[in-house]
Amino acid sequence: MTMTNLKPDSIIACLDCPDHVQAVLDASLWAAKHLNAPIGLLHAMPNLHRSAAVNYSGCLTIDDESHLLQRFTTEEHLSNAQIKDQGKILLKHAERYCDNKKINKPIYCIHRHTTLAESIEYVDDMAQLLVIGHQVTCKHTLAQLVRSSDCPILITHTAFSTPKSALFAFDNRPICHALLNWLCSNALIRSMSIHIVMIGKETEHNKEALREAYAKLKQSGIDCKKALVDCRDVPSAILYYQNKHQLELLVTGAFGESRLRELFYGSDTQKLIGASKTPYLLYPSE
Repeated sequence: MTMTNLKPDSIIACLDCPDHVQAVLDASLWAAKHLNAPIGLLHAMPNLHRSAAVNYSGCLTIDDESHLLQRFTTEEHLSNAQIKDQGKILLKHAERYCDNKKINKPIYCIHRHTTLAESIEYVDDMAQLLVIGHQVTCKHTLAQLVRSSDCPILITHTAFSTPKSALFAFDNRPICHALLNWLCSNALIRSMSIHIVMIGKETEHNKEALREAYAKLKQSGIDCKKALVDCRDVPSAILYYQNKHQLELLVTGAFGESRLRELFYGSDTQKLIGASKTPYLLYPSE
C-alpha cells in the first residue's frame, strides 16, 4: 500500500462511514472508469486523546485480516495509535478491493489525521470528483461538507448500482450552465438516458432556456428528454418526477439560495440530500 502525494484529477473516495465503504468504493470505481481517473482512497480521523471506537469490521467483502478490524470494536475507546492502525488496515482492505475489480486505473491512499472537512479542503484542488456516503460519521453535516467543497460530489447510499438513467434538474442559474458544460465535456453520463427537467412557470423565457440546454446535451451525443413542470415546491416536484420515471441518478447544482432564504424556508439542496434515495451528483456553487 502506497501513501503517495495527491494525483491530479483524482476521484477521491471518502471512507469515513463503515456502512458506506463498499458503496463509496463501487461508485468511485464506476466514476474512475468513465472519467479515466486515478482513485485516491481517503481515510480521515482527527487526533484525539481517546476516540469512540468505529466498527469497520465487515464493511468490505474481503475476509482476509477482517479479524484485525474486528479487534478494534471490542474496546469502548481507541488511542491515537490504535486509530492510525485501524485506518491503515481499512485503507489496505479498500485498496485490495479496488485491485480485485481490475479497472486498470492508479489507486493510492491518503491517510489524514484531521477532520473530514479539513481533509476535503486538502484534496479539493486536485480532485475532479468526491464520493461520499450519505451518512457521514464526522461532526460536520453532509450539507456543510458539500457547501465547503469546490469539487463535484457524488453522494451514495449503502449500496451502489451503476445508474443507467438520470434526472438533471435545470433552473437556468449560472451554476446549472456550469454543470451543463461539465456534463457535456466528460463521459460520466454519456451512456445514460437523461431527463433534463425544469421546475417553473411555462413562460417563453423558461421554455427557451430549457430548449437550449436540451439541444446542448443532444449535440454532445447524450440521449435525453426534456420536461417543464409548473410547481412551487421544487424538491417535491423533482423527487416525484424522478420516482415516476424511475431515474437512477439525481444531478443538480448545489445551494443556489441566499442564506436569508435558507434561514426562513430551508435549502432545496439540503431537502434533496435528506430525501433522495438514489445516488446524487452535486455540482458546487461558485
